[in-house]
Amino acid sequence: MRNRLLAATALATLAACGGTPDGPPVRVVIPRGAAFGAAADSLASKGVIGSATGLRLWAKWKGRDRAIKPGTYEFRPGQSYASLVDALESGKGVVRVMTVVEGWELRQIVPQLARVLEVPLDSVQAAVRDTALLHRLDVPTETLEGYLFPATYSFGAGTSARDAVHQMVARFEKAWRPEWDARLQEMALDRHAVVTLASIVEREARKPEERPVIAAVYYNRLRKGMRLEADPTVEYALRRRGMRMFYRDLEVESPYNTYRVKGLPPGPIGSPGAPSIAAAASPAAVPYLFFVAHPDGHHEFRTTFAEHSQAVREARRLRDQAARQDSLARPMPSAPAAPAPRRGRASGS
Repeated sequence: MRNRLLAATALATLAACGGTPDGPPVRVVIPRGAAFGAAADSLASKGVIGSATGLRLWAKWKGRDRAIKPGTYEFRPGQSYASLVDALESGKGVVRVMTVVEGWELRQIVPQLARVLEVPLDSVQAAVRDTALLHRLDVPTETLEGYLFPATYSFGAGTSARDAVHQMVARFEKAWRPEWDARLQEMALDRHAVVTLASIVEREARKPEERPVIAAVYYNRLRKGMRLEADPTVEYALRRRGMRMFYRDLEVESPYNTYRVKGLPPGPIGSPGAPSIAAAASPAAVPYLFFVAHPDGHHEFRTTFAEHSQAVREARRLRDQAARQDSLARPMPSAPAAPAPRRGRASGS
């Protein structure tokens, strides 16, 4: 009898262990079909609990070591065993995780967010047109394009589209640095213009170190009254990313077509990350006005059109050379099981 009382006391103590959660939330994934013991091991390995054995013993004592729901959970280190098991049994601790990738447009973010939150698409579309948020951010466009900050987000069950969008905007505001405001005055640009420029830099840059230089090219062109002639703005106008563009595409009628319209487009063409915003707020001190991309992703920067034309020819030569090498490296298609060819050459010319 005495031993049973001691055991019960010990288990009750275990249940209260870590009753005061401490530290930031920890994300724990419980796979479908996972046993309770495996879940306890995951919680221990993530530092949510100190002992997987302790949780298993407590759950077994309570008869609660069987039914758990799979999903991605967020727990705080030090939570009581009771609260952890409550969440695992009910699934109420499951969070919905979504990553906004640098450069994503609203037309990519909105449907993804609707799927993650399991809410109607039109509720997300309404949320990204929230006039209160647009006013708070001093955004002159009709949507929050560019202001849903690239990051990984966790949404609890029942999170509304409005709350999720507010969370993304709050992340943008938190990422904005005070020193960038000082730079705006020096550059005679407002925040919306910098975010717009940053969104173009985000789409152009392949090498992180080139971001401030690309931003400088566009800034220099703005100061000289030149058109930006930025391909990503045309892709945005055409709603066609990553596809080959033709000269006729550069004639599309759109305020976002910077081959036709001087100055910046009306707003961002996607969500820039902090490095691109930093580059747009602090462009490199260089005189360049042109750049061309090479096959390996780096850019060649030039100051005069004559120099740029030469760089373009060289880039085309390298692209053609890379294309030829790629075609030679591809395996020949298998010959059909048919009669041998009646004529042909061992090597072509």
